[in-house]
Amino acid sequence: MKVDEIEGQGVGYFYAHSFSSWERGSNENNNKLIRRFIPKGTDITEITEEELKSIEEWMNNYPRKLFNGKSSKEMYDIELKQYIS
Repeated sequence: MKVDEIEGQGVGYFYAHSFSSWERGSNENNNKLIRRFIPKGTDITEITEEELKSIEEWMNNYPRKLFNGKSSKEMYDIELKQYIS
């Protein structure tokens, strides 16, 4: 999505500065989790769709301190139940 497409729609956004990983905390944490399976420098074209799905499943079910030990999937399910009830 381009900036001019979201301006005036009440959507907040920001740009992280180059080489400022502390401005992208959750992104860096997710990268660290992915690196458990895919080391830095790995040719990602060699990774199969099945391997990616497996990593995705693991990450979505990984308990997060942010969610008091619940996984992202559990939090999503809780929010979804509240929304549809």
